[in-house]
Amino acid sequence: MKSKGHVNELLAQIVNGDEHIRYDVEAIAAAYQKNDHGRQSVAVKILSVVGGILASLAFIGFLFLVGLYDSETGLLFLGTVAIVGSALWSKKAESIITDTICVCFFIIGFALLGIGLDKMRVDENIIFSVFIGVAFCSLVFVQTYILSFVALLTVNGAALTLILFNHQYELVNIYVSVMALATAWFFLKEAAIITSSKALSKLYNPVRTGLVFSFMAGLVLVGKTGLVPAYLNYDWVSSVIIIAAIVYVVFLLFEVLKITRLQHKILIGIFTVLVLLPTLFSPAISGAILIILLGFLINDKTSFVLGVLAFIYFISQYYYDLNLTLLTKSILLFCPGILFLIIYLFIHKN
Repeated sequence: MKSKGHVNELLAQIVNGDEHIRYDVEAIAAAYQKNDHGRQSVAVKILSVVGGILASLAFIGFLFLVGLYDSETGLLFLGTVAIVGSALWSKKAESIITDTICVCFFIIGFALLGIGLDKMRVDENIIFSVFIGVAFCSLVFVQTYILSFVALLTVNGAALTLILFNHQYELVNIYVSVMALATAWFFLKEAAIITSSKALSKLYNPVRTGLVFSFMAGLVLVGKTGLVPAYLNYDWVSSVIIIAAIVYVVFLLFEVLKITRLQHKILIGIFTVLVLLPTLFSPAISGAILIILLGFLINDKTSFVLGVLAFIYFISQYYYDLNLTLLTKSILLFCPGILFLIIYLFIHKN
């Protein structure tokens, strides 16, 4: 938390002896204290979401034990009250505990709403469409970190569930492509988004993190053999879009890494494409690389670490799924390992 002394010290550095600048120290210090709970680490916020999910499951189990599932009207009523109540309460939340409670009731509300609609014989497509609409409205209305994060996950999760329920598995690659472009756009347009309006500035961080998780969910579906029927004829579509986004981000990194010579830029661009070509039918690997580069570009440690973990997992999964002998797999790992070591030594030397 920023103390009044810290605020005075910072303001003194900003003003630098200019007596014409006026400021209200008390108001600035109060604003820092009021917003201090919003600066919790992303890890703590994600843990609070997990805690809210577990508590919600326990509470839903209790409701079923007392026989609430016998009343469709009761399920719909309590579900609506839980969603609306959590959305309203979250706007006044002052701590991570109250945020967790809001997430708990938010999830409970969607669960009860879904069960109630299902018992009324409502079509699954309509149920998940209702989820998307309610979650999107909550995202726009609430504008708090944790609940906005959960609302975005609900929107994308319901959209992905609609694809799987209707057995339109080829659309998974379209979902991955859209998530890749949306994630890259949000990362690269950070300054423009947070300065455009106060509402968007509040939504930027939870939406960005939510997009990373939603993107990774799609990558898991295309990266894990057997989760959905393989559509190799369509995998290259999402791979091409992801590779194009990676090349664009690499060119943006030239300025950060102080690479100015055109010859070096062209060579790096060609090398990037050649390295990524083997992932043409494995968009999960190139997707993880895109998350790593985006996190590095804007110095977002959470996205960078998630990207690294995803990259390790998808490489291991791809290696495990190869229908080759152990010797051939070892050679395939050995060759790029030597190549990357040579690249490291070249970069380190220069």
